[in-house]
Amino acid sequence: MNQEVSKRIHPMLLQLRTQRAKKGKVVSTEEAVRIIRDGDTVATEGFCGACFAEEIAIGLEKHFLATGTPRNLTIIYAAGQGDGQDRGLNHLGHEGLIGTVIGGHIGLAPKLQRLVRENLVFGYNMPQGVVAHLFRDIAAGKPGTITQVGMGTFIDPRIDGGKLNEKTFKEGRNLIDLIQINGEEYLLYKSFPINVAIIRGTTADTDGNISMEKEPLTLESLSMAMAAKNSGGFVIAQVERIADRGTLKSRDVKIPGILVDCIVLAPPENHWQTFGEFYSPSLSGEVKIPMHSIPPMELGPRKIIARRAAFELTPNSVVNLGIGMPEGVASVANEEKIIEYLTLTTEPGTIGGMPLGGLCFGTATNMECLIDQPYQFDFYDGGGLDTAFLGAAEADEEGNVNVSKFGPRFVGPGGFINISQNAKKVVFVGSFTAGGLQVSIAEGKLRIDQEGKEKKFIKQVEQKTFSGAFAAHHHKPVLFITERCVFNLTAEGMELIEIAPGIDLQKDILDQMGFRPVVNGTPKLMDARIFRSESMGLKSDLLTIPLSDRLIYNARENVFFVNFENLYIRTRGEIEQIRTLVDEILGPLPMKVNTIVNYDNFNILPDLIDDYTDLINYVVQYYEDVTRYTTSAFLRMKMGDELEKRNLAPYIYESPEEAHQAVHK
Repeated sequence: MNQEVSKRIHPMLLQLRTQRAKKGKVVSTEEAVRIIRDGDTVATEGFCGACFAEEIAIGLEKHFLATGTPRNLTIIYAAGQGDGQDRGLNHLGHEGLIGTVIGGHIGLAPKLQRLVRENLVFGYNMPQGVVAHLFRDIAAGKPGTITQVGMGTFIDPRIDGGKLNEKTFKEGRNLIDLIQINGEEYLLYKSFPINVAIIRGTTADTDGNISMEKEPLTLESLSMAMAAKNSGGFVIAQVERIADRGTLKSRDVKIPGILVDCIVLAPPENHWQTFGEFYSPSLSGEVKIPMHSIPPMELGPRKIIARRAAFELTPNSVVNLGIGMPEGVASVANEEKIIEYLTLTTEPGTIGGMPLGGLCFGTATNMECLIDQPYQFDFYDGGGLDTAFLGAAEADEEGNVNVSKFGPRFVGPGGFINISQNAKKVVFVGSFTAGGLQVSIAEGKLRIDQEGKEKKFIKQVEQKTFSGAFAAHHHKPVLFITERCVFNLTAEGMELIEIAPGIDLQKDILDQMGFRPVVNGTPKLMDARIFRSESMGLKSDLLTIPLSDRLIYNARENVFFVNFENLYIRTRGEIEQIRTLVDEILGPLPMKVNTIVNYDNFNILPDLIDDYTDLINYVVQYYEDVTRYTTSAFLRMKMGDELEKRNLAPYIYESPEEAHQAVHK
């Protein structure tokens, strides 16, 4: 690839080098957009409105309308960029200007969407995280991005290959190949040169070094700039201020000047922090603001769903919340005073704080850390998310979910595929029906006053954005939570496991579905606290598990599970209570048991360690074998030392998988 690229150096680069001798890299908007040629592949940065180069997009639109050039551009971008009306990529929604659209989400750019819908351009969807990684792989000269993200969905080349319209199916290229590595299937998202990268920063010096101190995200700007430069292309950067050369702190520079060809100084009206916020220092990390009390949500379908979903939160978990209905989970967590025990993240790179919605979606108030979007998706794709709460527009009997296409309307998956496919646990949330649903709550019971016109649980979804079969094959825990019932995804399909008090199983659930779910016995009632106006007391549930619920014996496998996660032993009485419970559970058994102990986030007062290890020495009389695990290196070392002193098996594993494998050897 590198030899081929070296022969395609953009002809305008020589002219730019001549101009720099006179005035550095700062150019007007018109001068910058004139460099874009017919047929160029242009990469644009942005997440909704955050980090989007609005000034350059406006300039490109004006230049095209005035001159008719450039034409037939290929636009590639990771996240949705627009406000749903006129801003963002909507500026490029002109017939002739665009020839191909390759993006993660197009719902925020209806003018661009129209071109795809009317078969005026080639249209492709790719998962947001894949595009972010593809920029990085193009920069490195790799043949493409190899991943399993998209398998079994409409992105899979055995289904649609991410193609969006008839024109693309008939005449378009295949951008995704199915390959095998060591006998396992993967998708190869193929590389291609980037001729132009349009990025944004806060400050640029005249050498092109760029800092991003006021931006709420950093996204994939560095990867995009590298991809363009290593493709023989060029990089245009929009900033809000210019500094003299050598005055930026080196540690503040996010994009080195060697990657930047043109700098455009934008007027304030075209350099909003997001499309919903001119500038908030709490979104850039400049300051942390006091988190004022957020009024609780009114008790209705949205809150019922969010409340039931909040029962799936666990302490010290890393969580992603999708846009729309899932945002209510954060509100409930805040109301129940448990949000401090979680780490909320967003796919473009924020970690911690309070993720925002609407036109500020993707940013976070008082974030603890900000990383580039490709790295966030490295973390997500590798299984770093404990739980993802996502919307579900429609689902079918196999547990497939569609959030990307509805008749002639398509929006794309955004980061949904990466997140739903790789999170350890997925919770889909949404109302049971749509279009006019009205409910009421009285005396702790739910009543359907007016049923929604549109069924959301149907025989077969129009497009697979989430593959139920892929999830079931990989034994992923998947729940579907609505205001009236809860489903669990199993190998046999969708199993109805909970029903709201006051709901009629036949009339309100089964008759409103396009398929019959699996029903084993009588579904249990959803927790009554969900349907009352007062606080649910979820903090106590989250942090306090009765000791009796922490000790579980599985007779079929003869395995004794000891869950001491988040347990803090402060008294000798608690140690004696554990001894008594173990005697009661294991004492009557005719055989010894295999035991697995979870010590994640376990704590004990130092003065009680000797008493606790004496307890361990006592209970091993019941054990055929025992494995222990914790992710805490300190606790592994400390407990291991104490066990070794007493001639007990000292090895403590780092994960439940290692512990399970060891006990079943």
